[in-house]
Amino acid sequence: MPHIEPTQQAGRALFERGIEGPIVMLNLLRYREQADYSKSPQLAPEAPISGKEAYARYMQATLPLLEAAGGELVFIGDGGQHLIGPADEPWDLVLLVRHRSLQTFMSFATNADYLAIAGHRTAALADSRLLPIEQR
Repeated sequence: MPHIEPTQQAGRALFERGIEGPIVMLNLLRYREQADYSKSPQLAPEAPISGKEAYARYMQATLPLLEAAGGELVFIGDGGQHLIGPADEPWDLVLLVRHRSLQTFMSFATNADYLAIAGHRTAALADSRLLPIEQR
């Protein structure tokens, strides 16, 4: 089963952790072969594009909003097969994104301008993982 959006239970559990200070989000992303804009037709390009291209559109629109919210793209790199882990779970892209706090992350993630372009992410991805990491 693919995982694209957080569940309410996962969101509640994140807040119950009581994280104070910076939080880093580890993103593991797997693209669709062809982007699926059925949930956000208003964002769909005239001609079909790949999931990778749709994610590039998402990143181009998201980075200014992330930076305006005090967030920072710390690392971006190509994924692949695990050295330790399931062989059937390769990832195309890996990102580390730092937010000043859980509250600033939530402010970014619920921002109307961000929500207006987030459909590019949904269209792009076949599967994903998002692991909030509390910085020591």
